[in-house]
Amino acid sequence: MHKPEPLGRFLGVALAVLVVAAFARAQGGWRGAAVPQAASALSQAALSPQVGYPTYDDLWLLARLVSGEAHSEPYVGQVAVASVVLNRVQSPRFPPSVPGVIFEPDAFESVSNGIMWGLPPTDENIAAAQAALDGWDPTYGALYFWNPAKAVSPWIWTRNVITSIGRHVFGR
Repeated sequence: MHKPEPLGRFLGVALAVLVVAAFARAQGGWRGAAVPQAASALSQAALSPQVGYPTYDDLWLLARLVSGEAHSEPYVGQVAVASVVLNRVQSPRFPPSVPGVIFEPDAFESVSNGIMWGLPPTDENIAAAQAALDGWDPTYGALYFWNPAKAVSPWIWTRNVITSIGRHVFGR
């Protein structure tokens, strides 16, 4: 995952503005408002934060959650747990950020009991979090996961089960 730096983003947008200007010159000048408006929009993009773009902090937090929730699961199960968090970020029913989803009260057992902070993420946990951030979702859009061997609320079984991976069941 690449975290865009403000200078790098600015230089990329500046290059795009130069390309737009060169195109305009090749077409005979700044005819109409479309080219100046495009240049203005590109310049504004350089100054605006990217909402929803995953950051290094998102990766690290996601890897910590994977460590706490799925440390003994197979790799695909770890990716699946990270995917549930990212699916929630995209759902209007949940907070719109990785930290917002992870720290939602009582959302994840390893956050509530502190295990997430006691188990540092392994390279495999980090790779699983990165794979989910890169778009791999072995849960096919699940918003929930649970371990049926543990005491769980009967409510969770009212969710539509999508798949099982390792010791977890994934549902929507």
